[in-house]
Amino acid sequence: MKFLAWIVGILAVIVVGVYTLLFTSFGNKLLKPVIESEIQRQTLLASKLEVFNLSMSDFEIILDLNANNIIIVKGNYSLFSQSFNIAYRVKLDELHTLQTLTSAHLQGAFFTEGKVVGDMKFLEVDGTSDLAKSETLYHVEVKDFTPTSIIAKVDGASLSSLLYMASQKQYASADIDLDINFKSIKQHALDGDVKLLSKNGKIDTHVMKQDFNITLPKTLFNINFDAQLKGDDVAYTSKLVSNLAKVSSAGTLTPTPLKMDISYKVNMKELALLKPMIGADIRGRFSMSGDVKGSKEKLRVSGVSDVGASDTSFTLTLKEFIPKSLHAKVKDLHLQKVLYMLKQPHYSDGMFSMQADINDLSTASLDGVVKTTIREGVLDNVYLSKAYEFESLMPHTKYKLESVSTLEGSEVKTKLTLDSTLAKLDLKEAVFDIGDASLRSDYKVNVASLNKLFFITQRKLRGGIEVEGEVKKAKDLDVTISSHIAGGKVDAKLHNDDFVANMKSLQTLDILHILIYPEIFRSKLDGTLTYNLADAKGNVKAKLFDGSFQKNEMLHLVKKYTKVDLYVEKFSGDLNAKINKEKIVASLDLKSNKSAIKSKNTKLNTLTKKIDSKLTIIANTYPLTIGLKGAVSSPKISVDAKELIKSKTGKAIEKELGKLFKGLF
Repeated sequence: MKFLAWIVGILAVIVVGVYTLLFTSFGNKLLKPVIESEIQRQTLLASKLEVFNLSMSDFEIILDLNANNIIIVKGNYSLFSQSFNIAYRVKLDELHTLQTLTSAHLQGAFFTEGKVVGDMKFLEVDGTSDLAKSETLYHVEVKDFTPTSIIAKVDGASLSSLLYMASQKQYASADIDLDINFKSIKQHALDGDVKLLSKNGKIDTHVMKQDFNITLPKTLFNINFDAQLKGDDVAYTSKLVSNLAKVSSAGTLTPTPLKMDISYKVNMKELALLKPMIGADIRGRFSMSGDVKGSKEKLRVSGVSDVGASDTSFTLTLKEFIPKSLHAKVKDLHLQKVLYMLKQPHYSDGMFSMQADINDLSTASLDGVVKTTIREGVLDNVYLSKAYEFESLMPHTKYKLESVSTLEGSEVKTKLTLDSTLAKLDLKEAVFDIGDASLRSDYKVNVASLNKLFFITQRKLRGGIEVEGEVKKAKDLDVTISSHIAGGKVDAKLHNDDFVANMKSLQTLDILHILIYPEIFRSKLDGTLTYNLADAKGNVKAKLFDGSFQKNEMLHLVKKYTKVDLYVEKFSGDLNAKINKEKIVASLDLKSNKSAIKSKNTKLNTLTKKIDSKLTIIANTYPLTIGLKGAVSSPKISVDAKELIKSKTGKAIEKELGKLFKGLF
């Protein structure tokens, strides 16, 4: 009995101690600093527990989270029945100081008050709020600490205030009404509806211009959203209407497991509105409509559009939200309209069409075919001439394009023909590997008239040229070039910036014919050109064989005054040149049995188009030196005959050669 008495005594002391500590003024004073300290530790705020009163049947707590942010909770409760009737008041006037609690940068103020009535098994919350300057009423029912029903009515919420509270730029303003009536929010047993209505919506054109450089007219909008929840399904209609865009959507959505059957329509007068959301700098009008059907395992998105004044349709299939297949058709898309939409310069007009049938979009296992055509293509020669700073106007250029791309594994194999009034390009098979971003391709370029390239070469040329080779681009760039030209052949290679060209059996008469120079010298030329594109430096080394002069006025003069017939001589020798950007220094050394033609350190500037050269003709033992200096188009010409002829005759030669060379250049 004494032992039992001790146990009862100890329990009594504990009960009295707990009662004294929890439910008396003395105990509350002891607990208050402990609780306050723990609140400060958890909130990381200078919180202060202004009031802490707890008795067996009621309580009152006033907590200052920090300056101008206060929470008040008071009411009655029963320990035995576990029921309560609690009133609360939350007044947060400086949300920006509560970032340690909200984990987000909020601004402005928030107020709510209401009552919580019930017990541990079922309770009801009724309250009001001024969220975003609204008049908000809400009712929440909770069973076993799980919300089961929510009813809320928000009248006149300000979109500007919501954006400000969320620390966002005030891109738009609107009045928002929201009705939520969920009789049940239990999983798989949803029952209720949601209605959202925005009125008096207005885009802030000043902010859009300031942040995104988008100039918009006065833009007003309204939004109407209505959803009914039943069981697992959500049936909804949504409509956004403004003077710049109309976007609507309707259908049925099942969140878990995800299923949807939705139709949509988009009609935008100004795509620039999308820039804040997608980041793309686009403009112009756009319309599209279609549907989204299926589940997470297989979702099909289809649509039709008139983008770029085209007739476009597509069906995209996704598995686990990853694009799996695509079938698309684009007919007569206007290139000029798409360039305008993408805010690109007006490079070209033309009609673009495409047929894409891709059964597998996976990078490693591509499978499909894409056919592309452009017809009625016309380059904007005025814009291109200005953009690329051509010295003369690019000619009016029409073109058409046809290509077929086959997708196999990680490779895209393309056959392409681009035919224009300037040139024709053929690719039999260009292979691009998506895995390592490598490219290999054959090519053939045919220029029927080199003279049409005057805007690039800045000199008139005769005839045409055909060039073919291969291009490889992986870690390094390698290009081979081969062409039969001027009666011979040129084979060249480009490795990154290093270019090497080997010339074999070129005929000088043909070269002079192409360059529209007097065809005065017949010879065979072999040589090598080495050039570095990055440094713009290189060398030319060439040999001339079995050269002979054609009938021309210059050699008539030499024969007339020197009595030497150079027509019967056979010349061979070297032509060398060093290239340093726009500066070329060249030397020529031709010899026959009796004569020689030499020029050392001839200087030519391709930028200023200036020449400084001395050409020495030695007929037997008589030297004749001709000087060329000044503009290439009309150089100053001088003749040094020395012992060959008397000064009077020398002046006659100089006068006649002057006429000759002016005609030549």
